[in-house]
Amino acid sequence: RYFLVGSNPAETKYRVLKIDRTEPKDLVIIDDKHVYTQQEVRELLGRLDLGNRTKMGQKGSSGLSRAVSAFGIVGFVRFLEGYYIVLITKRRKMADIGGHAIYKIEDTNMIYIPNDSVRVSHPDEARYLRIFQNVDLSSNFYFSYSYDLSHSLQYNLTVLRMPLETLKTETTQTRQESFDIFEDEGLSTQGGSGVFGICSKPYEKYVWNAKLLEAVRTAIHRDWLLYIIHGFCGQSKLLIYGRPIYVTLIARRSSKFAGTRFLKRGANCEGDVANEVETEQILYDASVMSFSAGSYSSYVQVRGSVPLYWSQDISTMMPKPPITLDQADPYAHVAALHFDQMLQRFGSPIIILNLVKEREKRKHERILSEELVAAVTYLNQFLPPEHAVIYIPWDMAKYTKSKLCNVLDRLNVIAESVVKKTGFFVNRPDSYCSILRPDEKWNELGGCVVSTGRLQTGVLRTNCVDCLDRTNTAQFMVGKCALAYQLYSLGLIDKPNLQFDTDAVRLFEELYEDHGDTLSLQYGGSQLVHRVKTYRKIAPWTQHSKDIMQTLSRYYSNAFSDADRQDSINLFLGVFKPAEGKPHLWELPTDFYLHHKNTLGLSQTRQSYTYWWTAGVLKHLPLPFDEVSCAENRRKLTVKKFHKYEEEIDIHNEFFRPYELSSFDETFCLAMTNSTRDFMPKNVGIDPSPFTVRKPDETGKSVLGNKNNREETVLQRKTAASAPPPPSEEAVSSSSEDDSGTDKEDEGAVSQRSTPVKVTDTGDNTKITENVVQSTKDVYGVNLSDIPSEDDLAIYARFVQLGQSQHKQDKGSQQFCSKHTLDKVINLIPISSFSQDNIYEVQPPRADRKSIEIFHAHILAGRGNMQPLGKDDFLMYREYIRNRYM
Repeated sequence: RYFLVGSNPAETKYRVLKIDRTEPKDLVIIDDKHVYTQQEVRELLGRLDLGNRTKMGQKGSSGLSRAVSAFGIVGFVRFLEGYYIVLITKRRKMADIGGHAIYKIEDTNMIYIPNDSVRVSHPDEARYLRIFQNVDLSSNFYFSYSYDLSHSLQYNLTVLRMPLETLKTETTQTRQESFDIFEDEGLSTQGGSGVFGICSKPYEKYVWNAKLLEAVRTAIHRDWLLYIIHGFCGQSKLLIYGRPIYVTLIARRSSKFAGTRFLKRGANCEGDVANEVETEQILYDASVMSFSAGSYSSYVQVRGSVPLYWSQDISTMMPKPPITLDQADPYAHVAALHFDQMLQRFGSPIIILNLVKEREKRKHERILSEELVAAVTYLNQFLPPEHAVIYIPWDMAKYTKSKLCNVLDRLNVIAESVVKKTGFFVNRPDSYCSILRPDEKWNELGGCVVSTGRLQTGVLRTNCVDCLDRTNTAQFMVGKCALAYQLYSLGLIDKPNLQFDTDAVRLFEELYEDHGDTLSLQYGGSQLVHRVKTYRKIAPWTQHSKDIMQTLSRYYSNAFSDADRQDSINLFLGVFKPAEGKPHLWELPTDFYLHHKNTLGLSQTRQSYTYWWTAGVLKHLPLPFDEVSCAENRRKLTVKKFHKYEEEIDIHNEFFRPYELSSFDETFCLAMTNSTRDFMPKNVGIDPSPFTVRKPDETGKSVLGNKNNREETVLQRKTAASAPPPPSEEAVSSSSEDDSGTDKEDEGAVSQRSTPVKVTDTGDNTKITENVVQSTKDVYGVNLSDIPSEDDLAIYARFVQLGQSQHKQDKGSQQFCSKHTLDKVINLIPISSFSQDNIYEVQPPRADRKSIEIFHAHILAGRGNMQPLGKDDFLMYREYIRNRYM
């Protein structure tokens, strides 16, 4: 047998799983659902060790040996023989959201469960295993023990704020046994010592190991289930005068209709589209960690292929295969299913930003635009006008080629209108100063305003043909606009507007380019070709040749390696299940029938041509149906009551672990990009604000760029996913389709979010130190001369004599009888409130009663006991604001 022993982070509570190895093809797992202490689990393992030895008393042959140490179970999979278990053996911390750590899988281990004595060999097992392992789990797969990555921050925090009465009724119905190891933050009950912990059902569209856990989901306790997502996760620190603001970008790739560029286009029969990615940017003040007390804000947008039945035939070996519409869909059936999913998850309005070409010599991309316009027009007939799908067509390629138009200016106008319609999420109400002097743009903001803050209603859905280069730039501009509103809502800037060439925008741009590179590698086989700098027309001219090489490389990847990658994805996600008597995966001429279930059988229920949405969705719009408190959604929640002193809900001890000897390598393993270190100019005399516009040669990165290559690699801390600089303006106009290019890895690149920088060469250390130490001119703005002037010396001598004379006068040992001495002494009149005050000693004044009361109130406020503000306080604050700003 195999015994899996799992523990909580503090290693004080344990669970044990028993896996039977005598079954050749079945999976037999026993979970006793009991929680063990450390002493109990040692005794249990000791008894198992003793009972499984070959001979009693024989010390050399232990009956129990450790096979592997792991951080979690990805799942169980079976091909043609027995089951394998997939374990996470290495992880790396990538981000932190409110004390909840997000990890990236670094390495996994597949262990075959049945014993060799019962193993039934099959000649094709090894080939299936090789195809399965072709999905590299160490590449952009993420998980968290306590935070639900499949849902947005808005959903997770909305669930936490459900009415307490509802939770009490749910507690008796969904009471879980014993103990929960990994638990989200709870809700305190009013007047009691209990705390309610909530665990929501994951959104399976973005979970990539749902099929791998299917066999054990009902047999084992939910603490064993670890859901992983695929996509991107990055976090950077924005320092605003020392105040740490964490900017986090999380991209969730859909596991439905997933695949590679030319092999997965359009949508399947269930409304799932190819290359669908939900991108969420989270902003929060890292000085306060808790979800209940901290300030958190998020904004979500989506990219995905055009929701129609269309494809491109790559057998012709053309760089741009012709687009063909595979099925006529006059009633927009597949588009209706897709937009119905979006209305349930995001609410209204759904805004489509279509970036494909409108004017072409040969009709190519325009085919998609015409069909999409027809589908949206048809569906909008039946929706209420206030919740209609908004369609924005914009030929981005045509504007890019024009020398008169600024692409990003036009995108900024679109972004402003989009963010005003959808709003964004923030978990705190508007600050009092923004109510007193409101900004014009802030008053026009959409979304839903509630007592606890704001909710995002609706979402922007951006697409081009491939949803790579053009889409990433458009999403960056919308994200930049939303970031300004997020910073304004947290009281960090005075106007919801951000300029290019500031440290904050450079940091955000780098984060988005890493995000775009990673998603482009997953779908298209190469990194981004056209970046933000390309559309700003400030890209270096040296990139034209790299653009050509990337185009050739991407073409090679799409033509020769994408088919194998598609087979691996189909096997990993459980789209294809091997079985005796069925054709093998590599024998199938196409996977069309695997992804379109309606080709294998007629559906018993047919969707209405007019009422194309799910029942109950319209009633709650513009709010998303998934976040509404109703019986259907409450069934997705698992609620349990804890005592407030139980350690699994003590987030402080969980995060800092004060009673344990910890190492700096583990405590500070997350090395994120820092706006002050990586982007701010090295001259301290310059304004340190991250919202100050810098010249291109002023930034920290451009200063470092003048060094040799090795120092640049060490000091710039580029990410492993970062791509080479973008192509020139000529490269944009020479490439008619922007979504083309290839993968070119940076040589010697160091991951900025994982590996600490180490410099081993003494010579390099000396050079770096010389650059860090600044001259007095750079620091103070003046050059200090070697010899002070005579005037300065005279002032200093007079200052010294004043001090000596004052000291003699206080001691009463000197009588001023000399006229020469009296001429040099100024009769100082004490104006201080201190009774005794000189350069040697001071006697503090006595505090009056009112001052003592103010001080006590300040101490109580620090402990969380806030005193109610009186009428005089509000009048004083309003008078201050009026005098200061109006």
